[in-house]
Amino acid sequence: MSAPRAVVLLSGGLDSATCLAIARAEGYETYALSVAYGQRHAAELNAATRVAAALGAKEHRVGHVDLGQFGGSALTDANIAVPTTGVEAGGIPVTYVPARNTVMLSLALGWAEVLKANAIFVGVNAVDYSGYPDCRPEFIAAFETMANLATKTGVEGLKLSIHAPLIHLSKAQIVQRGTALGVDYGMTVSCYQANDEGHACGQCDACRLRRAGFEAAGLADPTRYA
Repeated sequence: MSAPRAVVLLSGGLDSATCLAIARAEGYETYALSVAYGQRHAAELNAATRVAAALGAKEHRVGHVDLGQFGGSALTDANIAVPTTGVEAGGIPVTYVPARNTVMLSLALGWAEVLKANAIFVGVNAVDYSGYPDCRPEFIAAFETMANLATKTGVEGLKLSIHAPLIHLSKAQIVQRGTALGVDYGMTVSCYQANDEGHACGQCDACRLRRAGFEAAGLADPTRYA
């Protein structure tokens, strides 16, 4: 019997690389999907290519959708500065990209339906995160319900599951899990404003959470800083 198939959303960052390793460890034949959505830099997408190859993805594709045409986020609008002094507790920061995870999961859903894959893996996290509404368990559950209502495969009985294995883990736990699965985090890029070589700024929220995760896990931080 052939292995079940899964589409894994792969940004090239720490969380999504861990997610790909988990999907592989659970016995899925993995199809990695990255999305060029108009983000500030391509370093993360370049990292995704390296990670997909290293972790044995059956195929890696890059989808294209220009969320930058709408703006509204520091990650897609050069006129909005990326915060470097932390985020306010309880607020949704300017690094939130409107509808990003909804769009990315929709693209993954389309590919999953063509592949007849019964799983989509996404590295969202509701513990060590910046307050994004589309990283919450309620959102993932709602999207799974919609996916099974909206697709031919769902109507015909092939139930699709959305897996968010990191959603209740701390950043330290994510790092520990990925390290145990052989993820080389030196290949990944998480920084919101990395340079063309993939060097991290060390000051944005993503860098801060990543560095704190390695410290709490008691592991050396392999991040390349500018």
